[in-house]
Amino acid sequence: MRPVRSLARIMLSGIFVISGARAVRDPAPLLPRARRVTDRVGPLLEKVHPQLPTGAEQLVRVNGAVQLAAGLLLASGHLTRPAAATLAGTLVPTTFAGHPFWTLGDPEARANHQVHFVKNLGLLGGLLLAAADTEGRPGLRWRAGHRMDHSRRSVQRAVRTARREARIAVRSAATARRLPG
Repeated sequence: MRPVRSLARIMLSGIFVISGARAVRDPAPLLPRARRVTDRVGPLLEKVHPQLPTGAEQLVRVNGAVQLAAGLLLASGHLTRPAAATLAGTLVPTTFAGHPFWTLGDPEARANHQVHFVKNLGLLGGLLLAAADTEGRPGLRWRAGHRMDHSRRSVQRAVRTARREARIAVRSAATARRLPG
């Protein structure tokens, strides 16, 4: 199954690597559509920390850089779960900014953007699957529960052993008191 996962991750990450590199290199074509989201997010970011980038061009470049880096991590098989989760997080605002089919009046443009919106939902689903994929290994929740069960059994075993040793010590002391001498 490993080759299938590797190939699927490479195929899934391709769009993010390409579009991320384009956004970093030349954000100008994306700015008119991105302003729908950046004009709302910018003031919020400024409230969080005044040194965070808040301009549309800066945010498009940051989003592109994050997509490029996370796409490369996903494709290379390193930190795949966090990379997929990061890409899912970047895809949501990108989709709402780039394909707001509900605001368009032209039926042809509306249909085109609706197809791209649904395509991005499919990509989001694939990213969520990749973010949840443990590659057949136990997940953190299972490992923690398993470790707790193991620890509980170890403590119970230690208690039983201590009680048994205490009973043996009591019997030994009682027997020693009965012996002459």
